[in-house]
Amino acid sequence: MKRNAAVLCLLLGACPSSSPTVESVASAPSKPVNASALETVQVEAQVIHAKTLLQGELLPFEAVALYARTQGFVESIAVDRGSPVKTGQVLARISAPELQAQRAEAEAKAHAEEITHQRLRAASATPGAVSKQEIDQADATWRASASRVAALRAMEQYLVIKAPFDGVVTERSVHPGALVGPPAGASTPPLLRVEQVARLRLSVAVPETYASAVTQGAVADFAVRSWPREKFHAQVQRIAHSLDAKTRTMAVELDVDNLDGRLAPGMFAQVEWSLARTVPSLLVPPPSIVRTTERTFVDRVRDEGVEQVPVQLGVTAGERVEVFGALEAGDVILKRGREELATGSRVQTIAAVNKK
Repeated sequence: MKRNAAVLCLLLGACPSSSPTVESVASAPSKPVNASALETVQVEAQVIHAKTLLQGELLPFEAVALYARTQGFVESIAVDRGSPVKTGQVLARISAPELQAQRAEAEAKAHAEEITHQRLRAASATPGAVSKQEIDQADATWRASASRVAALRAMEQYLVIKAPFDGVVTERSVHPGALVGPPAGASTPPLLRVEQVARLRLSVAVPETYASAVTQGAVADFAVRSWPREKFHAQVQRIAHSLDAKTRTMAVELDVDNLDGRLAPGMFAQVEWSLARTVPSLLVPPPSIVRTTERTFVDRVRDEGVEQVPVQLGVTAGERVEVFGALEAGDVILKRGREELATGSRVQTIAAVNKK
């Protein structure tokens, strides 16, 4: 047996003189592990004075599409596209022979009925010659014919098309000799289009979160692609005071002086919109905000427990985001929000170090 044991030791290698000792891992002293601790920050309160970029569109201060009021032929057009016009200036004349004939016929009929009415009035001086009903009917017929004449004469005034305000002709779609008439639908092109461009409207759709910062008379700077190195100025003049239900924006119009004509209706503008709150706002870091398909919230920590607090987002001010919800200044929240941490979850936390 001893010989067999010696042979086995030779095959397996040198046999140790003593048995190895195994240290127990459980006997090692336990130490707190901080690697899993979550960083926290405090909710800040600050009065916001910031700016954001909004999209705007330049529109003519006044614009009108001019159509023919009655059917006729274009007799003459005194302007073309790009022509400056003054209020009351004759732009075009239309010839309508049928309208003139109708007016002449109506005048003749009204004259005859007026004579009949006068004769009946004279005959009524003889008792029993004419009844009062006949006189009243003749009077009504004559007045109706006179009104018809007045309407046709008013219609003839529309044969001369005049500029309703100072502006520029931006569109012309007819030439002398063309047959024109009242528009048959929305797709019918106008004879002329006149726009006031010396003064423009800057239309801006302000998002709901910025609507409270809109103030009457505020001045905003804006830029356009045609003049990328220049800034223009506009003043808030008209506020809708109502949100569009589809876009959740409020229409705001600013007036722009454009006497030099460098700006044109239809241009898009980048507007530097000023955001100034009158009371302090609550601010949190962007990573603290958790967005899901159902809601937006931050993780507040109290007594090492997590509480999901729903919030609504406001404006971005530097490295912080404005939030609205059941929070207070000084509340401790997770620096990085966790969707998987339900309300009541226990966590280890450490205060985040501000890096300057």
